[in-house]
Amino acid sequence: MNGSAPATHPLHGATRRAGRWHALRSSRWWPWAVTLATGAVVLLIGALLLRQARNVDWGAVWSALVAMPLPVLLGAAALAFASHGVYSTFDLFGRAYTRHGLPVARTVGTTLVAYPFTLNLGSLIGGVTVRYRLYSRQGVSVGDIGQVVALSIITNWLGYFVLAGAVFWLWTPQLPEGWDMASHQLPWVGSAMAAVTLLYLAACVLRHGRPVTVRGRSFPVPHWRTGLLQVVLSATNWMVMAGAIWLLTQQQAPYVAALATVLLGAVAGLISRIPAGLGVLEAVGTAVLSAYMPAPQALAAILAYRTLYFFAPLAVAAIAFGAVELRWRNKGQQP
Repeated sequence: MNGSAPATHPLHGATRRAGRWHALRSSRWWPWAVTLATGAVVLLIGALLLRQARNVDWGAVWSALVAMPLPVLLGAAALAFASHGVYSTFDLFGRAYTRHGLPVARTVGTTLVAYPFTLNLGSLIGGVTVRYRLYSRQGVSVGDIGQVVALSIITNWLGYFVLAGAVFWLWTPQLPEGWDMASHQLPWVGSAMAAVTLLYLAACVLRHGRPVTVRGRSFPVPHWRTGLLQVVLSATNWMVMAGAIWLLTQQQAPYVAALATVLLGAVAGLISRIPAGLGVLEAVGTAVLSAYMPAPQALAAILAYRTLYFFAPLAVAAIAFGAVELRWRNKGQQP
């Protein structure tokens, strides 16, 4: 012993920081602070949306909605249904990785019920709570449910990043008024997003399907073929969603504008933390599409899309979820 102070191990510093963070979150005022901050953001966004809504000619919007041809609505509904079907396959990646034993049909059905709740009520309720309820009742462990949800979320965004990189680099959309980001910054943002997917695929190649362990926790890394399939299915889903909007514009706007609406609306809704991005998608869609068609018609197309893609599937999913709950209770299973 030379009497000098022992060197601090990096893990000790990390442990202290984690302890301080845990103490901060455990304090009595933390929930109130989070609630107040979230409420302030929601009120600010709500005020901005209300100001925009005052400038909308709602009579013209209603007339545009009523004037939509039935074949257009049916075609958009078919594409919305197809998108939900593609998304329902995302949980199959978690099924293959965890081998939780549920049949393919039950796994797909669980996702079909949970996804509308995710869209309309947020990922915490749909992506986690509803999935946990449905999967746990069928004997899937908490750990496996977590792996399934994680792989589903990753799959959803992998294709998004690729499409965002391509669209924002090759085409400049008309952004909503008041956005801080300039249009010339979008290509670089898109490139950064595409790089995330490339890094993921590189990790899949290097790991050969072996998981990554961080601080004792294991994170799934599929084989590169599976990773590539994740990207393809995800990109297909986002493109089908855009196809529904494109049909609802009655081809007055180019397809790339509909795709940009979906991409920008998704990330804007995520940042705003408003459930379903209510009002945010409408603002984005109206701004992007109104470069090619009257603003009331653009807003009418987005409102029709929200009804077909968000609200109608939620009604069906709620009925299905209630029927499943009733059946389980009749069988005497405990929640």
